[in-house]
Amino acid sequence: MIVNGDDFGLSREVNAAVIRAFKEGALTSCSLMVTGDAFEDALRLARENERLAVGIHLVTVMGKSVLPPTEIPHLVDEKGRFSNDPTAAGLKYYFSRPARRELAAELEAQFEKFRSTGLRCSHIDSHLHMHVHPVIFRTALKLGERHGVTLMRVPDDDLRLALAYDAGKSWSKAAYGFIFHLLTRGMKRTLRERKFIFTDRVYGNFQSGKMTEAYVLMVLDNLRAGAGEIYFHPALDGDRGMMELQILLSPGVKMRMKDRGIRSITPFELEASS
Repeated sequence: MIVNGDDFGLSREVNAAVIRAFKEGALTSCSLMVTGDAFEDALRLARENERLAVGIHLVTVMGKSVLPPTEIPHLVDEKGRFSNDPTAAGLKYYFSRPARRELAAELEAQFEKFRSTGLRCSHIDSHLHMHVHPVIFRTALKLGERHGVTLMRVPDDDLRLALAYDAGKSWSKAAYGFIFHLLTRGMKRTLRERKFIFTDRVYGNFQSGKMTEAYVLMVLDNLRAGAGEIYFHPALDGDRGMMELQILLSPGVKMRMKDRGIRSITPFELEASS
């Protein structure tokens, strides 16, 4: 099981929580936002904690760009910020040729900024899973090959398990799950053809913003054979971030993993065993 912390670099509070969860808890890897306000602080902490696997967290919505607004006017506003509406952004990325050209340039700039850190990139994922978008996926795939990164998150969660934990809004979850299943099915096929690596399941999509220790324990009790990933958004501020940090630090979670014979690994270890 890969235990990942998303949004590394977003803020100092997120950075500190990720490092604490790595040192004291179950976390094994994190995903770095190279455009985050606390990027330099995250880079310092990553260099101080060499065993922490760090991947790239691509930002195409609800965040800032690497390139200046004048170079990507179809993607960001005058302050260099992407749209906060993933649906509208996704439609633009699909149908607008200028937006697609600019998007390719921006994603390349994000990879280059990561490369400039000297860190070894362990995996590729994205803010709000936007890399399941066909245009973003194709570009991320090419850039991963160019930069030697062969592990990508495929956010195919377990709907049946999510409904067993919380049957509320079942139709909404089923529709959401169906869309992701269609998108990730194509991703998996292409990734296999291109010799990329991905886990069998990624847990947390249906519980995003509502992660609880009870849900995590249920996941651990129902893991299928093979490799999985569960991702969190820990932080030292905000109710959600604090709760998710406490889950990562929970003795109960670590004990359940031990009792179930679940080995926590980094993306690099998964790559080496594949």
